[in-house]
Amino acid sequence: MAKLFATAAAVSVFGGTICASELSAKEDTTLRFGPDVMTAWQVNHADGDDYIPPERGPKPVTYDPAHPFIPTDPASSIQPTYRVADLSNPILKPWAVEQMRKANEQVLQGAIPYVPRERCWPAGVPAYVLEPPFNITIFIETPKEIVIVHQHDQQFRHIFMNVPHTANPKPSWTGESVGHWEEDELVVDTIGLNDRTFVDNYRTPHTDKMHVLERFKLIDGGKTLQDTITVEDPGAFNMPWTAVQRWNRTARGPIEEFSCAENNEALFNFEVRPIPTAAKPDF
Repeated sequence: MAKLFATAAAVSVFGGTICASELSAKEDTTLRFGPDVMTAWQVNHADGDDYIPPERGPKPVTYDPAHPFIPTDPASSIQPTYRVADLSNPILKPWAVEQMRKANEQVLQGAIPYVPRERCWPAGVPAYVLEPPFNITIFIETPKEIVIVHQHDQQFRHIFMNVPHTANPKPSWTGESVGHWEEDELVVDTIGLNDRTFVDNYRTPHTDKMHVLERFKLIDGGKTLQDTITVEDPGAFNMPWTAVQRWNRTARGPIEEFSCAENNEALFNFEVRPIPTAAKPDF
C-alpha cells in the first residue's frame, strides 16, 4: 500500500500540483534532471544491466572472460548467454567469492540465474541504476526531496535534500539516501541498506554496512546524465570500488504503468525465487 500512496503523490507532481510558483522564493527551484513532464532518461549503452567500468581504480565485477556474457539481441543470430561472474576481481572478500562460485556453477550446469527485477524484487542501491535501454527513468525534483522513478514496476527511490542521516536508520531495500547540490552536481549518500539485494546482476553480495556515494551530473551539453558510483563495504569488499552509469535524455512523455507481479507469476519450472507476496496488509 505504501507504493500506492507514493504513486499517487508522483501523479500529483506530474499533473502539476507541485510547481515552482508554489515554492518559497528563498528555495532553490532549479530543475536539473526533470525540467518538465516530457523529460525521461534511457540507458545509453547496449547492456544497461551492467555498469560502465571507470577509467582507473578498482572496478565492479563483470563477466568471466572464459564465459563471455552475450545479451539478447533480436537482430542478432548469436546465441545469448547468462552471466557468469569473474571471481578473480580483487575487490571480493573470500566469502563473497565462494557464494558467487556456487551461483556460477549452477549457471554453467544449465540453471537460470536469479535476477531481482525479473522476479519483481526491489533492485536495491546501487543496482537501482541497472536497467535495460527499453525502460525509462524519471526524476521528480523539489527543493526538499528528489524522487527517482523507474518505469519497471514503478519502483521509487527517495533522496532527502540538505539534511543529515538519521542516527540509526532501519535497514531497508533502498536504504536512506540524503543529497545536496555541489554547483550542478547532485551528490547522494546512501546507508541503511539491508543485505537482501545484490550490487549487480552477477549476484555480488554485500552486507548491511554498505555505504554508497553517487554523483549525478549532466554531460554532453545536457544530452546525457552520468552517475559516478563509489561503493564501500569492509564486510564484503577488500577496497572501495567505482562504477559508472549513463542515460540519454529522451522525450517519452509521462511514465507508463508497467506492472510486474500481476503479470509474471509463471515460473516455467525454473528454480528461481518466487515473487514477493504480502502475508498481511501494511495497515
